[in-house]
Amino acid sequence: MPTKGKFPMKLLRYLGVALVAAHAAFASAQPAGGQPPLRLIVPFTPGTGIDLIARTVGPKLGERLGRAVVVDNRPGASGNIGTEAVVRAPGDGNTLLVSVNTLVMNRSLYPQMPFDPVRDLVPVSLTSWGQLLLVTPPSSGYKTAQDLVKAAQRSPGKLNYASPGVGTPHHLSMELFKQTARVYLTHIPYRGTAPAVTDLLGGQVDAMFLPIHVALPQIRAGKLVALGIGSDKRHPLLPTVPTLEEAHAGKVNVDMWYGIFAPPGTSPDLVSRLNRELRDILAAPDVRTAFQTQGMDPATSTPAEFKHLVEMDSRRWSQLITAQGIKGE
Repeated sequence: MPTKGKFPMKLLRYLGVALVAAHAAFASAQPAGGQPPLRLIVPFTPGTGIDLIARTVGPKLGERLGRAVVVDNRPGASGNIGTEAVVRAPGDGNTLLVSVNTLVMNRSLYPQMPFDPVRDLVPVSLTSWGQLLLVTPPSSGYKTAQDLVKAAQRSPGKLNYASPGVGTPHHLSMELFKQTARVYLTHIPYRGTAPAVTDLLGGQVDAMFLPIHVALPQIRAGKLVALGIGSDKRHPLLPTVPTLEEAHAGKVNVDMWYGIFAPPGTSPDLVSRLNRELRDILAAPDVRTAFQTQGMDPATSTPAEFKHLVEMDSRRWSQLITAQGIKGE
């Protein structure tokens, strides 16, 4: 028994170990060279394709810049919450946004936003492309995209399709498909991808556009049928799945771009430095493998090229949103 008023030796040893561990943790959290950590803000939940990009690229970018990097997930309002946090951040190189083409869709879906996601952000670099597959449950009986088109033509509005919510790429891709194929399917928006996929697998909905990395396990398990890919070319992970144009369902290219943006006021020199580092990182074999296993194709660009892509895509989706009368929730 320990003497009254004295600490037991085991407790002293425990406290000593704990203090050493705490000191190490504190030291590791201190910014290198007095710099605060570089925050990569992801405007969606962990586990998404955007999150994968941030967590793959972030540590390598930190090594090259000689500073700590923190991935900061800020989901909500279709990505607008995290995006606005970057728009409002100082352009001092301490904050970056990792996003997807939802950003330009939101510009037209939410015209009353207190910021302009296209005008107010500084494009740094494209990071990758992702493709969407048009899928259906086996119970539908559809084997090709043309089967779906013909069924929708016979019974306008009878067939339905799922999306993770209004204004998501999944939703707008199907609206573009409907417009191109001149068919009408009823939209059933869900709160997130998981419940939408659950009902799709159960046959409660007839079709859906899904990213390759989400659809692939279900396709391989025979739980979903891939009718076509919304791209100009087939994908190596699913070489037998035709493009929608090859499937005679219209020329529908709904490729999703992913990229990195900086806050307004970020200096051109800093943007150029970040762009060079990202170009080298994205060329690394392990990064390419990490992306490709998730159905994403690594890609790079100059800041000017990325800016042109963002502006061009913004006009394209604006025209669709206006033509279809789509409004954000």
